[in-house]
Amino acid sequence: MEVVTSTPQPVPDSTAALRSGVRYGVLGMVALAVVGAIVATLLAGTPGLYGALLGAAVGGGFILCTALGVLFTAKMPATTAGAVILGTWLLKMILAIVVLAILKPLDFYDKTSLVLVMVFSLIIVLGAETYGVLGTKVPYVEPQGEQEAGS
Repeated sequence: MEVVTSTPQPVPDSTAALRSGVRYGVLGMVALAVVGAIVATLLAGTPGLYGALLGAAVGGGFILCTALGVLFTAKMPATTAGAVILGTWLLKMILAIVVLAILKPLDFYDKTSLVLVMVFSLIIVLGAETYGVLGTKVPYVEPQGEQEAGS
């Protein structure tokens, strides 16, 4: 009779799903920036290119900042993590308003491209992050080590 042995798979840590979500979000944002830039350039020329790139940066950055904030505070106490998330949300709102206020009087970009790519980036990056988080298999509890199990 042959002895069968198996090497146990390493158990992912609690931030594996968050890291996967950020990775998929960044990939989604880059893909949208490339496709949006190509389409906007074909439809509106160079101003369309600038509008698409700005829209991808503002929309995608807005969503990714939240995911990064959650990832960086995952090991902190709940009150600290909540305060940091709330602070980053407030900072994102202020930055979005400031960036859009600065861009409003400028005319080097196509406003339609900016808005369309910004909306699509919010949807695509959020969807990609959700896909990454839901597709990662992470245990709900931390398994006990062999030394702890025998105690």
